Amino acid sequence: MNTMTSLRGATFCIALLTPSFAGATLPLITDDAGTVGKGHFQLEVNAQYDHDQEHRVTTTGGQVDPIFTYGIADSIDLVLITPYLWINEKSNLGKSSEKGLSDATVDVKFRVFEKDGLSFAVKPGLSLPTGDDDKGLGTGKLGYHIYFIGTKETGPWSFSANLGYIRNETNVDTDERDIWHASVSTIYTINDRWKIAADLVAERNTSKDNDNDPVYALGGVIFSLTKDIDLDLGLKAGLTSSATDWSLLAGATFRF
Repeated sequence: MNTMTSLRGATFCIALLTPSFAGATLPLITDDAGTVGKGHFQLEVNAQYDHDQEHRVTTTGGQVDPIFTYGIADSIDLVLITPYLWINEKSNLGKSSEKGLSDATVDVKFRVFEKDGLSFAVKPGLSLPTGDDDKGLGTGKLGYHIYFIGTKETGPWSFSANLGYIRNETNVDTDERDIWHASVSTIYTINDRWKIAADLVAERNTSKDNDNDPVYALGGVIFSLTKDIDLDLGLKAGLTSSATDWSLLAGATFRF
């Protein structure tokens, strides 16, 4: 495997995971079944720095995800995410790097049930080929995904679970086309200002030659600066060899 081939594989892996951020309470990856409400608008800005070392290859990079959410109805959200990626790789073969816009995604979240703190939603979406596939920043093809979401709120606790399917349209010769996603999260509200959050995420490995699926654990804090502005910080750690070793996440949420 040459340096650029490895770099492209890592870049695609980052891009593939992007849709699962859309709509989730930052810094979590697992989405909840809540919606922003008819006529309301929400802007989330998530920044992530990644570090991974494997087979004498050190990969660093990250992404910035502006996530725009608009409430079409009280139970329906329209979500747009336009990620910017950068990645650097260093090995005994030399160095390589790429940066730029990746594939944008458009999701529609439908909350289909809500009663006694229990709610369910479904979130289908499209991946648009806006990234430069020649540089490994996009797939060059239209893709799609769907997530099934459940949330239970009880007292200061909130629990969510996601099951998802992602159609991977990168390289049909070397990559799996059908990717499953599973994750669970919890948020504990300490007071009006502070919350703590935890996440556990697993996905099918995109490589046909690797049956070691990436699994991540994430912990973070959320600080409410005002009722309409949240700041967050999180640390994500890989639990399997195919997962990125660690990632630092920071973000902000603005509600209008």
